[in-house]
Amino acid sequence: MSFEKAKAYLTEKGYGDRVIETETSSATVQEAADALGVEPARIAKTLSFVTPAGPILILAEGTARVDNRKYKDTFHTKAKMIPFEDVEPLTGHAPGGVCPFGINAGILVFLDESLKKFDIVYPAAGNGQSAVRLTVDELYDVAHAEGWVDVCKE
Repeated sequence: MSFEKAKAYLTEKGYGDRVIETETSSATVQEAADALGVEPARIAKTLSFVTPAGPILILAEGTARVDNRKYKDTFHTKAKMIPFEDVEPLTGHAPGGVCPFGINAGILVFLDESLKKFDIVYPAAGNGQSAVRLTVDELYDVAHAEGWVDVCKE
């Protein structure tokens, strides 16, 4: 269901033709990179966090890791990932397919600076066997990002 929701959202925004359904799993960064034939860094992984204001999503370069100090300095709270069993109820997508497309209302989306070094990136599209090919600017627009953040390690 979440793939259909994400694809419908992307289609409504004019990007439905960019959705890629993979024959193998794309649930992890490495699996997505292998399925798409791209370097892992080009996978725009979606990290889901719980904050006092509610859940947020941060899209980052596939091999990037969150720097807890930078995260706390930016969001004024400790970095706490959404527990596995709560990901789908809170975001609208199951783990392995979390993306900023067709998400539950009220979730803020941010893009990490680590993505800026790429022209094309591949975020998930709602399930563990999909992705969407977008420029970084297109991703920013279609995800309705709140802004750019710098929360990943160098």
